[in-house]
Amino acid sequence: MDLLIENIGVMSTAKGRFALRGNDMVKVETTENCAVGISGGIIEYIGSKEEAPEAEHIFDAGGALVTPGLVDAHTHLVFGGWRQHEMELKLKGAGYLDILNAGGGILSTVRATRAAGFDELYEKALKLSMSMLAHGVTTIEAKSGYGLNVEDELKQLRVVEKLNKDSELDFVPTFMGAHATPSEYKGKPDEYIDFVCEKVMPEAVKNGLAKYCDVFCENGVFDAALSEKLLLRAREHGLELKIHADEIEPVGGGELAGRIKCHSAEHLIAATDEGISLMAENGVIGVLLPATSFYLDKPFARARYMVEKGMAIAIASDFNPGSSPSYSLQFAMNLACLRYKLTPEEALAAVTINAAAAIGMAEETGTIELGKKADLVIWDAPDLNYIFYRYGNNQAKHVFKNGKQLV
Repeated sequence: MDLLIENIGVMSTAKGRFALRGNDMVKVETTENCAVGISGGIIEYIGSKEEAPEAEHIFDAGGALVTPGLVDAHTHLVFGGWRQHEMELKLKGAGYLDILNAGGGILSTVRATRAAGFDELYEKALKLSMSMLAHGVTTIEAKSGYGLNVEDELKQLRVVEKLNKDSELDFVPTFMGAHATPSEYKGKPDEYIDFVCEKVMPEAVKNGLAKYCDVFCENGVFDAALSEKLLLRAREHGLELKIHADEIEPVGGGELAGRIKCHSAEHLIAATDEGISLMAENGVIGVLLPATSFYLDKPFARARYMVEKGMAIAIASDFNPGSSPSYSLQFAMNLACLRYKLTPEEALAAVTINAAAAIGMAEETGTIELGKKADLVIWDAPDLNYIFYRYGNNQAKHVFKNGKQLV
């Protein structure tokens, strides 16, 4: 055995290779005074130190809490520039869509991303992902959507591809060419969707650069009909489906996600009872983004209601330069308890096994189990409640990815 992590005070983990739905989200097991053995980056042993096979290396967890590595299932990691200049507009009352419709917001980042070279985007994304790793994140979903043309959408996705090859972390690429209507198609969202379907998406698929397709279904962006057109075309291309649904207003995104059985639906701040029921019935994973509600001063998604209706929900950072300029998944975890009223067990499941399931990684990671990747966080904490009780500081002490200590 390559490595034995011993003297684990408390180990908290969900179990399984699929998302936990509804009341099953509390099924997080806690084991005291245990050890984890690793060979070839895979978990080979879980049990007492005394019964463990011999290991080449020993790591003392110091009696601390150990959980699976965190999975950030919704980020816009690759982008040019920042948007601090929007703070003044926000403080004067301008809304997210107001700024977008005035040519700012997403379109501001599109201009910066188009102007940035590949190396610049790569170095920035790599640096940010290493900061996320230091906060306990070992797997990251990353969307395109700041290019909005063939060349720059592929540029973003190729950055994600290179990150996957070069970094120890796992990155899951999502094509989001329908993030907004670019200025060259202003007032013609239907023509832009045709362009994405006929020109941009086929290139992303041909080059093997995406696993999922996402679309921003919202008033002032793409309505439910255009979103459905795009997603059904993506399914024909073999992409799995995600949807930014009902973030600002209830425009039928949740209902669409349930009806066409999207893999996941993101945001869901304004999701209707009907939409939640359809998503629950059809196994759609709700990826909720509490830090976005916090930053935009919007209501928080009805996570408690979704759990009661039998949905599987994940929690993610939504890290992006406009509506959630923080990569701290730990802060989103705090908000999941404080504002969504999830228990620590539910919130842990939401950022581990359910987040992994939301990006097709639950067979490999998201729990501490035999045969899974040795993705682990050793916390500066004595128990699970502590990491949700404390906020505003990084509590990840050591992070292991594929059995290697990276932090």
